[in-house]
Amino acid sequence: MSVRSTPTPKRIRRKVINDNNIKPHIDLIIIHANELVTMDTIYGVPRIGEDMKNLAIIHDGAVAISRDSIIFVGTTKELIEQFPPNEETIIIDATNRLVTPGLIDPHTHIIFDGYRENELEMKLAGKSYIEILESGGGILKTVKATRKAPLAQLIKNGRIILDRMMEYGTTTIETKSGYGLDVENEVKSLLAVKELNLEHPMDIISTFLGAHAVPPEFKGKTDEYVDLIITEMIPKIVEEELAEFCDVFCEEGIFSLEQTKKIINAAVKSGLKPQIHIDEIVDTSGALLAAELNAIQVGHLLRSNDKGLEALKSSNTIATLLPGTPFCLMLKDYAPARKMIEMGIPIALATDLNPNCWTESLQIIIALACYHMKLSPAEALSAVTINAACALNRQEEIGSLEVGKKADLVVFDIPSHNFLPYHFGVNLVSKVIKNGKIVIDLE
Repeated sequence: MSVRSTPTPKRIRRKVINDNNIKPHIDLIIIHANELVTMDTIYGVPRIGEDMKNLAIIHDGAVAISRDSIIFVGTTKELIEQFPPNEETIIIDATNRLVTPGLIDPHTHIIFDGYRENELEMKLAGKSYIEILESGGGILKTVKATRKAPLAQLIKNGRIILDRMMEYGTTTIETKSGYGLDVENEVKSLLAVKELNLEHPMDIISTFLGAHAVPPEFKGKTDEYVDLIITEMIPKIVEEELAEFCDVFCEEGIFSLEQTKKIINAAVKSGLKPQIHIDEIVDTSGALLAAELNAIQVGHLLRSNDKGLEALKSSNTIATLLPGTPFCLMLKDYAPARKMIEMGIPIALATDLNPNCWTESLQIIIALACYHMKLSPAEALSAVTINAACALNRQEEIGSLEVGKKADLVVFDIPSHNFLPYHFGVNLVSKVIKNGKIVIDLE
């Protein structure tokens, strides 16, 4: 099924489950939301162009939840009439507050050990990303520490990050391996993801990124490392059901277009879904390759050329933009988000959390997207909800507040979505609801 569709409805749908007039048990209701951002999918899946500004807001909005699912979306008056609460119903009064779908972070790297705080001074001194990598820093420094770390340590590190992410309103993430770069340690990293997904409230979608960098033992032998990825890593990952996606860092001096294509084709043949890091440092025509390979999402796109962007426009690929990365790399240029929106390319936003760009907050990413990429607050919110869900092939489950979808919601202690980038640098969350349960309460 094609992801992209853009109908032009007349009004927001009020929804309720009504099966033979049997009213389900209501576990939790949210009432009196000043802005209930439903992100109703009748306005596009994903949101593109002008539709990115349409949040399908209901004022004095209300949501009813039964177990882990949404069963009503509408006004407070409508909810009270149809589902009068009883003494067992948990009631959240969202007066003068913003309620949104749970935020979705579709591009992260949370499984690692060690720190790289010293590289800030190197960047301040003018060292480039590639120069730091070639000196043994960057990804390779993290690889060294991650290889030494036991599985339990990686799980502990990831748990701390997930807790912070959830405090900032994130309820679903994608995360990657890529700091092992050999069979044993890539498997170890993905086992950490699997364990965290079982034990933590956060939903975690797993991606194999063995092609994140060329490890030291394969320096000057990139083609041999690509063969190792294809012949040993991918089969092992698939056999043990450790990942849903396969990613490649396609960049000059790392993995070429041809090597990327070879890895992605092998991964897809084995049953993994494709995504690619592209055009972060230089224009490699990665966007054109991503469209050709039908990637579900592509990340970065700082340098993508017009031909590649036109190809993405005609594809179902989501462009996942990562403004935290150029911010941390102290680059002048950010991905051309306004150009992409005007072209009709669907964009998502993500933290790119990693040891080089360490933030758990999609709220600060929203602010960076508005201040540096000129997104409106509404466009940025679309990019971390319904469009981010599309970047993970989860648009049928999450990303909007609609009957039948997972009850993942955030109550923000602000009156409107415009405050998300306006009041920046603090946590604006009041409550986070995951699978129908209050998992964060900062009252």
